[in-house]
Amino acid sequence: MTGRGMTRREVLAAFLGAPFALAACGTRGGGGGETAPPLPEGEVVGADDRLGHLLRDGLRPEPQTWERTGVCIVGGGVAGLAAGWRLLRAGFEDFVLLELEAEPGGTARSGERHGVVPYPWGAHYLPAPQKENRALVTLLDEMGVLEGADEAGEPVVSEQFLCRDPEERVFYRGRWYEGLYLHAGATEEDARQLRLFNAEVDAWAAWRDERGRRAFDIPVARSSDDAEVTALDRLSMGEWMRARGLDSERLRWLVDYACRDDYGLTVEQASAWAGLFYFASRMKGPGAEAQSLITWPEGNGRLVRHLHERASARVRLGLAVADVRTAGAPDAGSRGVEVVTVGREGGGAVGFRAERVIFAAPQFLTKYLLKPYREGGLPAHVAEFEYGAWMVANLFLSDRPHAGLGFPPAWDNVLYESPSLGYVTATHQRGFERGPTVFTYYYPLTDADPRAARARLLSAGRDAWADVALSDLQRAHPDVRALTRRLDVMRWGHAMIRPRVGFQWGGARRRAQEPFGPVHFANTDLSGVALFEEAFDHGLRAAEEVLSARGVKFESMRV
Repeated sequence: MTGRGMTRREVLAAFLGAPFALAACGTRGGGGGETAPPLPEGEVVGADDRLGHLLRDGLRPEPQTWERTGVCIVGGGVAGLAAGWRLLRAGFEDFVLLELEAEPGGTARSGERHGVVPYPWGAHYLPAPQKENRALVTLLDEMGVLEGADEAGEPVVSEQFLCRDPEERVFYRGRWYEGLYLHAGATEEDARQLRLFNAEVDAWAAWRDERGRRAFDIPVARSSDDAEVTALDRLSMGEWMRARGLDSERLRWLVDYACRDDYGLTVEQASAWAGLFYFASRMKGPGAEAQSLITWPEGNGRLVRHLHERASARVRLGLAVADVRTAGAPDAGSRGVEVVTVGREGGGAVGFRAERVIFAAPQFLTKYLLKPYREGGLPAHVAEFEYGAWMVANLFLSDRPHAGLGFPPAWDNVLYESPSLGYVTATHQRGFERGPTVFTYYYPLTDADPRAARARLLSAGRDAWADVALSDLQRAHPDVRALTRRLDVMRWGHAMIRPRVGFQWGGARRRAQEPFGPVHFANTDLSGVALFEEAFDHGLRAAEEVLSARGVKFESMRV
């Protein structure tokens, strides 16, 4: 038995499908095939659900001690770290950043305890920015990632930071194939539809509104809000494809994979705006290749580490925010804010009195932490934000599994007939072709009801999820179970914002970005897409709002 009373067959059926479960567990009656193969050691790591649920359920301690600060940043994910980075670049040092977890980074965090190289626990790449994204170019230059600009002024990424070839492959019926589109066995009609789809994407990549804005740009704040573009948000990507006669199985799989990969949604759940954004926003223009990918063994954890190091003297880890009070706060002043925290490892509550707060946590937490929302009535826009649940597993292998037939091992390895997204190989970027490695396996739960997805995520413990990951990967690597010496699991209950039909341009994002008195909001969910660039941009925006409110002179980095 595993996964809160479910049998192994039930667990595999729930997460990999009934036919696969029957094949994996056997079909004999009387319990035949129910004995699970031995599992490697491991644990559930990551988010502190216990303390988080106490805060959700009303833990509101009264501080025993108080500290004063000019600005309090709530949340140490990318948006909060970016806000701190921006304040420091403006010469503003009177702030503190509070983070519940023992490590910063949120869904961009990484690990290094058990692997031969560091490894990601979430976001694992960054498309090379275009020159217009000046702030991100500045960050990457500060990190030593860039080596100048080309004749057109576009940043040039140093070779060692670009994803090594081969970049990606897909496993289908016993064989690996290059790329993500399955050309093998494709008919002429499949090829025609692929050309038609690419032409549609090219047209949107070339599209400009009367102000010269692209339909889909990164960050989203630079995208056009023209009616022709926003109309795409009112239908699903599946509906958009059917309206154009795009019913090729291979094409639909590719687009569905893209939606699951970036949004945790199926092609029928994601809006057409989001589906097209995935493909068109990463292109400089029609016919161009998508921007090259920047990556490290630990994924975007490298970016987190740099941002954290810059602000580390002002970062307080292991402090969970329990209350943000903006009205009638004693001794806080008419414009002040009180932020109450409780220690992750126990101890008394600590309070911070600040002039301004940057709330860099997701919107769904405002109803628990922001006192005016909790007691004075929750704004309607908060309920519009929905978040997808994900499971991420890191497999620590003593050696490489058998290579299998077809295309050689790549950085990104996808299983065509699986609900998972496959795995990335942490050692690929270092050029380690043999010996121990780390596979990071990603599984999005795409249930229509996000609450049902979170319930399913938590219904399976470490052993159940370990069996799911190993059983799934055995499709391509029959020896992976024997080679895996350890397998740790991260369960992200609110991993990423879901740009379902109607959300992107329905007004909730715009309203959620407006300051609430002295509280300014910054999180990737405010863009409707969960990308590093979006979290980074919102951190900058909120920081610049605060600088303006404080009367600090600066030149915006977001122009």
